[in-house]
Amino acid sequence: MSKGLSTVSGICLAVAAVLQGISILLPWWGMKFIAPQYPEGLDIVVYPYKLEGRIDIINGLNHYIGMKEFSAATFHELDYLPYVIGAMAILTLIAAIVRKKGILYVLIGLFVIGGTLGIYDMLHWLRSFGTELDPHAPIKISPFIPPIIGENRIANFITYSYFSYGSFLIGAAFLLVLLSLWKERKL
Repeated sequence: MSKGLSTVSGICLAVAAVLQGISILLPWWGMKFIAPQYPEGLDIVVYPYKLEGRIDIINGLNHYIGMKEFSAATFHELDYLPYVIGAMAILTLIAAIVRKKGILYVLIGLFVIGGTLGIYDMLHWLRSFGTELDPHAPIKISPFIPPIIGENRIANFITYSYFSYGSFLIGAAFLLVLLSLWKERKL
């Protein structure tokens, strides 16, 4: 019969669960649009359950290049993502309480699968919005794919994409889960 996880690993997992829970309330990703007419920038801020920012102005500007309009209703992921993150936080808390190595492996697998699917989903949406441009748009530009992170230039706009606090907390939670596994290695 295998030993359970150490108390230190259990504490790491409990902290990871709390970080995941808090991340639901924070922005995960954003994009800032800067142009001479908008020197303060226009923002899109993505939370796990909503969008914030100057979406109406950005949709109005995107119309000129033939990009589809978007809103929180466009992204169905925002309907269920908080529940997925909440379930992961609860599973992590259960792992902290039960302290079985098997649950730890399941948790790591779910983090890897969830993170991979999340990045794939973001790439899908960015590709869709940047390449499925209306050919009858007033301003013709070549299709493009906005980056998940980093700078991009479209016409006279410079965009900056970035991960935000919620994503950082999820990353920290994943590192704590990995730290728990590392602490339990056999020497």
